Order: sequence, then structure tokens, then C-alpha cells
Amino acid sequence: FLEDDTYFKELKVLKPATSYSLEENKIVSEETYFQWHYAPVERPLSQIVQEFATLFETITKEQVQDNTVILPLSGGLDSRTQAAALYHLGNKVNAYSYEFHNGHNETSYSEKIARACNFPFQKWQVPAGYLWNEIEDLAQINHCYSEFTHPRQMAFMEKYAALGDVFSLGHWGDVLFDDMGVADDLTNAQQVAVLLKKVVKKGGLELANSLWNSWNLEGDFETYLKNRITLLLEQINIPSSANAQIRAFKSLYWATRWTSTNLSVFEKVKPITLPYYDDRMCAFICTVPEKYLAGRQIQIEYLKLRMPALAKISWQEHRPFNLYNYKKDKFPYNFPFRVLDKLKRTISNKKFIQRNWELQFVGKENEAALEKWLFANENFSKFLDQEVVKTYYAHFKTKNAVYYSHGVSMLLTLSLFSKINNI
Repeated sequence: FLEDDTYFKELKVLKPATSYSLEENKIVSEETYFQWHYAPVERPLSQIVQEFATLFETITKEQVQDNTVILPLSGGLDSRTQAAALYHLGNKVNAYSYEFHNGHNETSYSEKIARACNFPFQKWQVPAGYLWNEIEDLAQINHCYSEFTHPRQMAFMEKYAALGDVFSLGHWGDVLFDDMGVADDLTNAQQVAVLLKKVVKKGGLELANSLWNSWNLEGDFETYLKNRITLLLEQINIPSSANAQIRAFKSLYWATRWTSTNLSVFEKVKPITLPYYDDRMCAFICTVPEKYLAGRQIQIEYLKLRMPALAKISWQEHRPFNLYNYKKDKFPYNFPFRVLDKLKRTISNKKFIQRNWELQFVGKENEAALEKWLFANENFSKFLDQEVVKTYYAHFKTKNAVYYSHGVSMLLTLSLFSKINNI
């Protein structure tokens, strides 16, 4: 969903960084109080890191105060940076992490981070098929504004409350503190092409076109989406930096309408805090030259500065390398690890799980539950031509499961939407 769009013509969501005046449940005026821009101030990286340290720790302290913090950890940089800040601030923290059944041992990194900070730590495993016991509750929580295979946190709802008073969540740090991987002089048309590739998931365009045609909408979906993105990008208007403009687009429309949707799962249990979402953090990013945002440099140097022990723990994205030697994650330095890792997975007699949908859609019990929602929901059969559903499910089963998994997940989401809204 883009801007303030919802499933319903008359129902709108509030836009980010906007103040509204309402009368009788109608908007009479709106005013934007933060505008994404790019006004880089040249200064040494060391100074930028010091500025970040002061700002990040100030925001974190204000948000969590003296509460016991619930901290989800991963093998990446965002939650690791939070761990360093919370340790430095002296907060009481309970940390946790989870991983796939028969998947990569993600919790190993988190456990080392927690141990270095002396945080109590719990590790959990996402069970196969957990989705079917939780899916109707999840539909009520996120109102079907994202597909259901992603919010793995739903599997552990009953465990969170005992861990503390408030969540500290690291969402959006990876977007703010990196470049977008493009040349800064890309034209708007070229940026639209980049955004289309980022927005459209595998099989998504094919499914969207089928839905568009099934509902007899005018024109075609691809042209409609391209025109919407073009218009929104033009409104941002940061001509001096394509990276800054694409980051702004993602922050305005991706963070608010995709990333934020499943924050409601955490909020169902305890209050949430988001240091990377703070206005001051966004304003700070607008002053940092792109050359220092590229490659996650600021977070890396902050961790080295504030807590070297965390910087020495492997970075999952570049395993087995850490923040001091991750640039060696290239041939020939990473070749022995990659060979050994591939060998372990090859000789294992267990299927290696890499994707959320593999735990939820594959296997007899999963298939029975999935097919119930796709083909035995009376509301859904009225909402969407069942031939479309049958076609995509058949493609998923017999043609290319990876390519069509997103489409099946979206059809499942629409099925739940039709039920909870009695459409």
C-alpha cells in the first residue's frame, strides 16, 4: 500500500511526519513537520560516529527510561548496536532470538552478543506449521496489511511478557545507515526502475496483473504502479543524490506501510520503542555525506568505539568474519568457509530450511491447512475468481515453488481479509 491507501476507499491511514486537524471524523487540514532532504556537512568519520553515539544513546535512554528492556537480537548490526547502547547506559535487559527448525543457527550470534553484554538470554526455534494456530489472531492484529509468513514473532507471543516492560526494536537501521547501492547521478526514471525491482517480489507482478484483470480494472497494473511511484518520487525532490532520494522514498512508504505493519504484534504484548524511527535520527541522516553511510560504516565504527567485544563477534551477513575483518569476505579468503558450509548442508540428511514459507507451506499438514484457506473459504471464493487461485497454487506445487511462494502467501492473506471483513 502506498501513501494513505487502504483496502477501502473511504478509510485512510495517517501519513508519517504529518499533523492533522479533524472534525467529525473528517480531515480538515494536514501539515508535514519533517521533510526528507540531503544537506551533507563534511566532517571526519570519527566526528560523525561520536555524534551518532551521543544521539543514539540519548534517544534510547529517553525511550526506555528505567524500564526493563526486551531486546530481540540477531546476527546483524542494528540490534547489536542497540545492545552496545543499552549496555553502556546500564539498563536491565533481557534478550532473545529465534531461528528456523533445520535452518541456519542464527541464535549462535545473538547468544554471543548477549553473553558479552551479560544480558540474560533465551533462544527459541520457530516450529513448522505454527502459522495455522495463530493465523486468525494475526489477521486481527495486522488487519491483513502484510502477508503472513514473515512475522515469526507471532510464534512466541506468550513468552514476551515475562521478559520485561518495554521492547527496544531495531527496525529500519539497515536502511538509514547504508547507501542504496546506486550511482548518485541516476535520473528519476532510472530510480523508478530501481524502486520497481525493490518493490515487486518474485511472482508478484504476474499475480497483480491476474488480479487486475480478474477484477476488470481499467488499464494495466504495471503502468499504474510505475506512474504512482514516479509521482511520489518527484514529490520528494532530492536531485543531488539518488541514494538519498531512494532512501527517503523507502522511509516514507516502505517503513510505514510494510515494516511498521507487524510492529503491532510486539505492541499487542508490551509497549514498543524504535530508536531508528526518531525524527532526530532522520534529521541526522540528512546531514551525513553518502560516502560515510555506505557500507554500514557508522554502526561498525560505533561498535568498535563503544564495545569492541561485540565487534569481534561474527557478522552473520559476512560469516565467519567480524567487524574488524569482514572485508575479507571475498575470494580467496572466504573460499574454505564456503566449501565447508556447502559440504555440511550436502551431507546432512535433513532438508535445510532457508525461507519462512518452507516451514508453513510444505508438508502434508501444512498443505491441508493452506488448501482449506485457499479453497474452502466461502468469502474468498466470492471475492476472487477461484481459477486464479487454482492456477497460482498449481504453479507453486509443480512449476517453481520459490518463484510462486509469494503469490500463494498473498492469496492466503486475501483469503483471511475476506473472512475477517465478511466480504
